[in-house]
Amino acid sequence: MAANVYASATDGGSGGDSAQTRSGTGVRTAGATIDCPDVGSKLTSVPEQARGEVDKELALLDEQIAKAYQRLSESAQQVQQDPGFADSAVVNPLKEKRVATLERIAIAIDRAGDRPEGLDALAACTLQDGNKPPAQGEGKDAGATGQPGQEQGQAGQGQPNGQGANGGQAGNGPVAADFADIKSVQPNVNNPREEGGASRGSFATSCGVNENGLFNSDNIIAAPGVTNGAHHFHDYVGNQSNNAFASDQDLAKAETSCADQGDKSSYYWPVVRLQNGAQEQDAGKPGGGIEGNAGEIVTPKQVTLTFVGNPREKVTAMPRLLRIITGDAKSFVNGPANANASWSCTGFEDRQLKDKYPLCPQGSDVVRTFKFQSCWDGRNIDSANHRTHVAFADATGNCPSGFRPIPQLVQRIVYDVDAPSLQDGGRTTPLFAVDSFPEQLHKPVTDHGDFINIFDEDLMGEMVDCINDGRKCGAGADGGQSPAPGEEPEEEPTKTPEPPQEEPTKTPEAPQEEPTKTPEAPQEEPTKTPEAPQEEPTKAPEAPQNGDGGGNKPGDKGDGDDGKGEAPKPPADKPVPEPEPGDASTAPGTAQPEVKATASADGGNAPGEDGGAKDDGGEDADGLGESQAVGTATSAAPTPSAPSRTEPQAVGEGGLADTGAQLWPAAAGAVLVIAGFVVLRRVRRG
Repeated sequence: MAANVYASATDGGSGGDSAQTRSGTGVRTAGATIDCPDVGSKLTSVPEQARGEVDKELALLDEQIAKAYQRLSESAQQVQQDPGFADSAVVNPLKEKRVATLERIAIAIDRAGDRPEGLDALAACTLQDGNKPPAQGEGKDAGATGQPGQEQGQAGQGQPNGQGANGGQAGNGPVAADFADIKSVQPNVNNPREEGGASRGSFATSCGVNENGLFNSDNIIAAPGVTNGAHHFHDYVGNQSNNAFASDQDLAKAETSCADQGDKSSYYWPVVRLQNGAQEQDAGKPGGGIEGNAGEIVTPKQVTLTFVGNPREKVTAMPRLLRIITGDAKSFVNGPANANASWSCTGFEDRQLKDKYPLCPQGSDVVRTFKFQSCWDGRNIDSANHRTHVAFADATGNCPSGFRPIPQLVQRIVYDVDAPSLQDGGRTTPLFAVDSFPEQLHKPVTDHGDFINIFDEDLMGEMVDCINDGRKCGAGADGGQSPAPGEEPEEEPTKTPEPPQEEPTKTPEAPQEEPTKTPEAPQEEPTKTPEAPQEEPTKAPEAPQNGDGGGNKPGDKGDGDDGKGEAPKPPADKPVPEPEPGDASTAPGTAQPEVKATASADGGNAPGEDGGAKDDGGEDADGLGESQAVGTATSAAPTPSAPSRTEPQAVGEGGLADTGAQLWPAAAGAVLVIAGFVVLRRVRRG
């Protein structure tokens, strides 16, 4: 395992002391957390003039919960001794603070519009069992059948976590029950069926893996102008000026880590940490160790950012500075209604976990995937709760009424981390977890991603055209990401079969093993036409290098095997089997050129091309293998129309009589030549 560390200094590893005493903050819990109503999600309408003030008050609510959780954690012993201690010392004081904050929110909104009703009912909080799953709910990810709150894996259930309380390096998670063996999960990914008007292309942008080490615990979308508004650390790629106080102008003129400098968008997500006892630079800071986010930050092995289309219709351009949050950082206590976490392993990505971290087999890496909302209301770049201006398409790809499809960001983040040793609570091989609000206990269901669109207009236009035209484009198009849902394989079936390997000619002298439409001629007998050099074509110029003669489109990889290995080549000393009737070795609707046409000297294949007809899945459709010799016309060789299948040698345009009629002049000529030699010799002797 190779884990990249950001400014870390280990305290001796993960062995030895329990997690409760290894915490840099002395945090202790009795297995409980704090559950407060999410006020921000309830505020669907806030006047623009009140937005700034309301956002700051919402951030204050988060800070109050974080401090109350820390107080609860530090009071574990008192809570165990006195069940009423938690209410009197933690829950009731928190409610009083929330009442005052909610009143300020109501006043701010009232000054600019209508006073919201019912905010006071959101003040009270409760204690929740930290190891109990959240309530069931309907998730938003249409790509999998499992709902976010559903127990999808059983690995780790009922096993001792070896750490007590809420586990983890800081004592607030994760625990063994948060993990599941990916091999125990059944395939559950279902993609919508594409319709005729679908936008099938994809556009990839390459922005690195945060090798620059840009982290902070701000969230400019949810808590602009508030330091530590996220209460957990984020990885940032793309825009290099994202912090709580960045203005739109700051973001627009910022540097970018993206290969295409026209993409200054900001892509960010919570960091993943190994719970191995390491003390990062943030160990004593808000958002870091002070709030239970402890351990070694792991730099991703790979990040792919791909924008895909809609399965029913064309997409429209995203507005500049559009903000999207996908997933819910508070879904452990809120419930999974807005959760959008997806965890898996390389090689198993048809199986996605919503509320479990995956245990990957050796040689497989952990994968986090975010499929962002892909429908926009056509008016707003943000909304009061940062959700209602965008939406998910339904299971068939339809956007809600009044919304239009936009390119969907699919974010795939890969980590080289080993499966933790659950039997000893991660002492042998450490647990891993995402950063979270402290009271969310690092639950995998809380995973989320953030995006701010700062593509320049021309590049956004290119993206939309590419996706709508069904092409694959962008600086990261070859970055190794998984194909977009519904995307066709790169390899296309060739329009004509592969030309002969050797040297078919128009003369009767042709290799006996090669299929031609001309009759077989004796290999050693002279003919009326001079014998062609073995490696040279007779009448046709060399095939174009772009593959026009071979039927491949420019830019096709042409490997045709879809990663399954090269098809076996037939032995050279065996004749080519005759295709079965109806065996289509060409693309549908295309006529195969007659085999009499001459191939180029290199066999008709441009460098990098592979011949042989392929079916839609890149498989060998005609059973001949990639190197099978089946004549292919070059673009310069005039060929009459002919049936689309290759005829066996000495059959097709005549029977045996036709063959004899073509051979007897050659035999007669041979006799005359021999007689001439005899006469000449006798004359010389005489």
